[in-house]
Amino acid sequence: GVCLCCLHVCVLYFAQSADLTGSGGGVCAVPTPISSQDLWTLLLRRHPRLGAAASRGAGGASAVRCLGDHLLTLEDGDEVAVVPPLSGG
Repeated sequence: GVCLCCLHVCVLYFAQSADLTGSGGGVCAVPTPISSQDLWTLLLRRHPRLGAAASRGAGGASAVRCLGDHLLTLEDGDEVAVVPPLSGG
């Protein structure tokens, strides 16, 4: 689709997602509106290791499943957190 409006959001990575990206976060340009699945796909393009971990059960894909595929209306400067599910022991 055509990007009618792009804005910048701050993506924050926590726990294993920070380890996999080598970053605590950064600014990311995204189209709006955007679905949660499309946002995840965009983040995977920037950090492919997140996808490899999700395919091994590290939680990224399940985080998106928890969100569903809702249309997100983000505003310029919003923060998006990537937090892997916690596992107990």
